[in-house]
Amino acid sequence: MQSGKISAKFLKGVYFILLKQYNRNMDLYDLGGLFVYGSYEEILENKKHFHFIGIGGSGMFPLVQILHQKGCYITGSDNNETDTVEYERSVLGIPVHIGHDPANLGGADCVIYTAAVSKDNPELKAAFDSGALVLERAKMLGLISQGYHNAICVSGTHGKTTTSAMITQMLLGAGLDPSVVIGGKLPLLHGGGRVGKSDLIVCEACEFSDHFLELSPDISVILNVDADHLEYFGTLENIIRSFHKFSEKTSRTLIVNIDDPNTKKAVEGLGGKEIITFGSSDTCDYYPTNISYHPEGKTTFTLMHQKEKVAEISLSIPGRHNILNAVAAIAACLAVGAKPGDIVKSLKEFHGAGRRFEILGVKNGITIADDYAHHPTELEATLKAAKEMHFNRVWAVFQPFTFSRTKILFDDFVRVLPIADQVILAPIMGGREVNEYGIASEDLAAKMPRTVCLPSFERITEYALSHAKPGDLIITLGCGDINKCSKMMVNA
Repeated sequence: MQSGKISAKFLKGVYFILLKQYNRNMDLYDLGGLFVYGSYEEILENKKHFHFIGIGGSGMFPLVQILHQKGCYITGSDNNETDTVEYERSVLGIPVHIGHDPANLGGADCVIYTAAVSKDNPELKAAFDSGALVLERAKMLGLISQGYHNAICVSGTHGKTTTSAMITQMLLGAGLDPSVVIGGKLPLLHGGGRVGKSDLIVCEACEFSDHFLELSPDISVILNVDADHLEYFGTLENIIRSFHKFSEKTSRTLIVNIDDPNTKKAVEGLGGKEIITFGSSDTCDYYPTNISYHPEGKTTFTLMHQKEKVAEISLSIPGRHNILNAVAAIAACLAVGAKPGDIVKSLKEFHGAGRRFEILGVKNGITIADDYAHHPTELEATLKAAKEMHFNRVWAVFQPFTFSRTKILFDDFVRVLPIADQVILAPIMGGREVNEYGIASEDLAAKMPRTVCLPSFERITEYALSHAKPGDLIITLGCGDINKCSKMMVNA
């Protein structure tokens, strides 16, 4: 390298961290020093043992898969036994402890934790005290993204996982061999992560706590911008501002939903990069025409680019919202060289990501499904899709997630849940929160018709299966552990 010149590739491969060490009471941060360490690949060479706190999380599992495929030694811990934990143990051979204990670290020299881990977690405290490199999950994903010159980062309040999974399936079908980090399970991958041999990576870019600002996108997709995570952002304007920062970080191409006013605001004033628009009309670069909905949940449409036909598209997943998700995904794939013929075939074979209108089985003529929808906008899209299908009645079994979201978006929940014919509410899953809001599922039920609240998954399973009739759909909804309930129904 010549004196006075630093290549863009070098800058992208070097990451600077201001390491903050927790003090003993975990309330303040002490400056541990300024550390410069190399690229993601160099970390893999220098670190021998990676430990994951919260290893069963949907965002952690893809990182686990990638590091495992790289040949790293991995251990982990989690609070609960889950299907993911069982897979990590039985298929990947990873030792996973249930419960958190400093002894679980086992001398790890890199510890990765999720944002859901509290400051007083004994493993996290021990990790900082041990001198190991300690990274929040988003930091690790940011490092991974820096190692690729074609990083496709999919953002948006709704639809990220489905769109990321579509892109992944189409790129694999086109033979482009991407690496992948998405927050849901794609059946083709048996998870959400893989290591490819190309310079392509597909990353789901989550706005929660500004995590997507850790990424280094070359091509970014913005599906929509909506009011969520207001316990962190405070206002919709702050959310839009964060998406603008994410857009500024994108080095080459933005693929944006021009139908969405908040997305338009987020990309205002940007220069120095290509902006590709998608939406529902011919004012966009990419848009669908000749849309046809089928009662079994399939959709067909003609994909257009600047008023020229690209391909006839057949979607095997339900919902009007998934049409624009597909258009955005196709635009991203075309931008990195995928051929229309490969895209058409792969997209037709795409049957959704895990927990995205996932049909789990049929019990006594009753179809049982599960969906990750937890925001009113997502619930509305999913329930409308369900109502457009061939079922006699739709039963929505909803587990609200976080007290703050339930309180702040209360009126919207009350508005959209009754789209279903019958509603069953589980107790609110607080997640990382304490109920300082005085809110409960019973408060929602009091404002909605045809709604019951039940205290446990066992009671919900018994009630739903005894009241639903052949030809009905029971769909569990929420981003917590409500999917356990749908599995109990299938196995009842």
